Amino acid sequence: MKLLTDEIKAQLIHNNTRREDDHIPVVKFFAPWGGATWILTEMEEDGICFGLCDLGMGEPELGYVSVEELESVRGPAGLTIERDLYFKTDKPLSAWAFAAKHNRRIVDPDHA
Repeated sequence: MKLLTDEIKAQLIHNNTRREDDHIPVVKFFAPWGGATWILTEMEEDGICFGLCDLGMGEPELGYVSVEELESVRGPAGLTIERDLYFKTDKPLSAWAFAAKHNRRIVDPDHA
């Protein structure tokens, strides 16, 4: 599966023009074989995204990740990173980061 649609990519790039804003996350990626999750709000033209990154080790943090690198990851039996097709939120990234800090993993702020 292609991680970014043209629509998602356009929104992420648009958000990058207003970095000072506390954006609503646009997309969620996850590793189906483990606890790694990425909730992203912005993207530079070179495919480097900003958001909440959780590698499943109890220390989620705000940071950057390369979409190209995520697309190249292969897990057990050739599994790949996937996009959550049903992800929707109305909470800003700061709410997600707050909930993740207190739960030591990415969780929906409405259910934290």
